[in-house]
Amino acid sequence: MNVLKNINDLVNGFVWGPLGLSLLFLVGVWMTLVNKGFQITHFKHWIKQTIGAIFKDESVRAHTHKHDKQISQFQSLCTALAATIGTGNIVGVSSAIISGGPGAIFWMWVMSILGMMTNYSENVLGIYYRIKNKKGEWSGGAMYYLANGLGSKKGLKSLGKILAILFSLFCVLASFGIGNIAQVNSISGNLYTAFHIPTFITGILLVFLVGIVVVGGIKRVASVTEKLVPAMAIIYIVGALIVVFYNIQLVPSAFKAIFKGAFGLQSIKGGIIGFTIKQAVVWGFKRGAFSNEAGLGSSVMVHSSSNVKEPVQQGMWGIFEVFADTIVVCTLTALVVLTSGFFDLNTGMQIVEVSASSVVGQAFGNVFGTIGPMFIAVAILMFAFSTVLGWSHYGSKSVEYLLGEKFVFVYQLLFCGMSFFSATMDLTLAWDLSDTFNGLMMIPNLIGVLVCSSTVKQITQNYIDRTFKHKDIKPMYSAYDSIQKQQEEA
Repeated sequence: MNVLKNINDLVNGFVWGPLGLSLLFLVGVWMTLVNKGFQITHFKHWIKQTIGAIFKDESVRAHTHKHDKQISQFQSLCTALAATIGTGNIVGVSSAIISGGPGAIFWMWVMSILGMMTNYSENVLGIYYRIKNKKGEWSGGAMYYLANGLGSKKGLKSLGKILAILFSLFCVLASFGIGNIAQVNSISGNLYTAFHIPTFITGILLVFLVGIVVVGGIKRVASVTEKLVPAMAIIYIVGALIVVFYNIQLVPSAFKAIFKGAFGLQSIKGGIIGFTIKQAVVWGFKRGAFSNEAGLGSSVMVHSSSNVKEPVQQGMWGIFEVFADTIVVCTLTALVVLTSGFFDLNTGMQIVEVSASSVVGQAFGNVFGTIGPMFIAVAILMFAFSTVLGWSHYGSKSVEYLLGEKFVFVYQLLFCGMSFFSATMDLTLAWDLSDTFNGLMMIPNLIGVLVCSSTVKQITQNYIDRTFKHKDIKPMYSAYDSIQKQQEEA
């Protein structure tokens, strides 16, 4: 056990250490430059085409026919947000502030702005290189643009296949870890603390509830998440806004602490300044990546199931996904924490000893009384449950790529059964392992995004020329036909 833990710590230190986070940062910078800051220069356009379209364009919300294996654009967003909006938006943000100071939130914003283009690029490639399986479902994700995108480059065919297999393997393992163990353990622990519900009861209920949804496939997962995600997000956002407005006089000081802490301006001695900045940057980058998952190549697997034809359209949903997860939800959590009275906003230091897992609940308790911690317990339950559903799809698609469609049902049964053990066992090492496998997905995915960056650039420019410059040119919708031809020739 100790040997396994030491190996895990070594790998985890590499993946989520300076080298891994630097790679994640540089890919975000590169994709932003390659696409001329699309997330900033076309802000109004992607807002209009995503959240704006939900209220104006029926086709965005409209469900596909019963026998159609595709899902709507809104359903794909909700399923992706189901996996990203999780405990990281509450506990993760609190951990970043406690460990890295208020300045960590600034660097989390930086990572999210860059992550918007990483996620955009993943989704563009996901739609462009996706294929249809025997059931008529779209199958897409990092494994497909690694095998068919990177693999189509001269001399890189074998590398593309190897990286696709590694990504899929890491994703399956991560789905049991970050997608099941970490979330279900949080649910059972919070329900026991808040309502004294025995963990084995929670485990039995979750096996049943997860099973009903997951075994039904992507259509059933999407039908649940499109109702659950908006409800849980709105309820949490409204609750957080009430807390923030209750402490509105402290909000300017909270923002000041964030900006001062980001550059070590709250410290006095040079050595302390350097250490403070490093902590703020590392924790901001790390929690930003954990929260929105941009760069991991995970959410692209559900975005690729959308009924959309235009890769850039789904790419813009990827931008909005990161925006909603980090800029909106995580920022609100940060303001709740910083205006709670548990921190000295002049120095950025924690002055009341509160753990990361309970600080938001206690901050809510300051406003709502005893209902506050219960509210957060229910919010974590909803966030975590939705994350389980999202990651079940990621694992299913990875198993499909590795072993074929007939093994997906076996995986789903194992995934559901795991929920009982996740709820009832002390799985400290499993939590650590889940972080490692989650991070290991990032390496092959980012290699694929970098190598295929010219393809993303061409598709984006094609869309801009058609949409804004009104050029009469052929759309770059899909490489499906060429992929089929290559497979037939092989």
